[in-house]
Amino acid sequence: MTEDTVARAAEILKEHRESIDRLDAILVYTLGERFKHTQAVGRLKAEHDLPPSDPAREEKQIARLEALAREADLDPEFAKEFLNFIIQEVIRHHRKHKA
Repeated sequence: MTEDTVARAAEILKEHRESIDRLDAILVYTLGERFKHTQAVGRLKAEHDLPPSDPAREEKQIARLEALAREADLDPEFAKEFLNFIIQEVIRHHRKHKA
């Protein structure tokens, strides 16, 4: 490999890493915004004595996310596991409001 090839590879690597860093920030802020809304839902459910989970909605959301994952070339099983993780965290927050 020539020095130019190595330098170009290093530049491309740097660009990819910068994009990954921006996307990580977007994910964190997006999750933060999502949890603000789910916490508001949790408070509303607690105020009106509604159950902390909604299995029918969760099932619908999982199917929706799997379809979105396929469109985005993302493993649908990973998307499903990711959403299940988020749902469990939301339910945990809702139960805290109920207690």
